[in-house]
This record gives sequence, C-alpha cells and structure tokens, in this order.
Amino acid sequence: MSDSRSSIHRHHRRLGLLATELDRLRKTLPPRERLIVGLMQAVRVGAGATLGYFAARAVGLDQGFWAAITAISVTQNSFAEVKNSSRDQFIGAIFGGLLGLTAAALGDDHYLFYVIAVMFGTLLCWLINLGAAGRISSVTTTIIMLVPHTGPFWQIALLRLGEVMIGAMAALLVTWLVDRLASRLGFNEPIH
Repeated sequence: MSDSRSSIHRHHRRLGLLATELDRLRKTLPPRERLIVGLMQAVRVGAGATLGYFAARAVGLDQGFWAAITAISVTQNSFAEVKNSSRDQFIGAIFGGLLGLTAAALGDDHYLFYVIAVMFGTLLCWLINLGAAGRISSVTTTIIMLVPHTGPFWQIALLRLGEVMIGAMAALLVTWLVDRLASRLGFNEPIH
C-alpha cells in the first residue's frame, strides 16, 4: 500500500474513532443538559424550517418544502457548523444542478446518464475537498432527473438552487439568533 493510501486510511480511522468518542460523550451528559441541548436544537430546527418554508413561499416558490428540508439538514449546534454545512449544500446543489441539466440534455430518459452524473458530482466534490457536498450534488441530480415535474429541466434546477439558498440562509440566521439568545440567557458560549 502506498504511503498516501496508508495516510488516508489512518485519517479515516482516526476520524471514525473521534466521531465514536464524541457520540459517547454526548450520551454521558446528565438528563438536564441533554434536555437543554435538545431544546435549543429543536428551536433551531423548527424556526429554521419555518423561516425557510415561508420565505420561499413569499418569493413565489411553490415548493417551499425544499427550503424547509435544507434548513433542517444544515442546522447544527453552532454558527460555524451551520456555515460549513450551508456551503456544502450550496456547492452540492450547484454541481448537482449543472450535472443534472447536462445529463438531462444528453439523455433525458436514460438512467445511465443519471448514474454517471451522480458519480461525477460525488467525485468532483471529493476532488475539491468537500466530500459532504457530493451527497447534496447527488440528491440534487436525483431531484432534477428522477422526481416527476412539469417544465424544463433548467427551470427545476434553478428553483431547487433558490430553495436551497433560502433554506441555508434561514438556518444561518436562526442559528445566529439562537446563539445570541443563549448568550443573553447566561450561556457564555453556544450550547454544544
């Protein structure tokens, strides 16, 4: 095995161990802290989904549920985490939209073009060191190519991108506000 491959495997193993340890530590929180952390997360998720949904509807996007879904999927315990997750959503949606459009233009009803677009989007995101964006790229391509819709593919791609942007912005705003509120209530740092 090459040094590069060995290094990658070591990093993946260490990240896996770190994630397992973080999960274990979360489970050791006393019930009161779990309740507080869970309540703060529930407020973030509920408010972000609500803001995303109604903001999308307010600007004329009939399927505001995509903005709500995005807000829910990017909501984390801190503004920095939401910012990174939102970046991944946005980049993934752009790649998925462009690849979905290209694949649809090349082979509207050919499943092979869909699979190639999904795989290519995942690969591109990994090449720019944003592996999480690859999942979003694949989901966006799937929505464009496999979810029944009316209208041209380019319109569907632009609408999904707009809804993703609105949902991500809603999650960012809500997380920022909840962090400020937590600070005013006496928490020195956002609750994690």
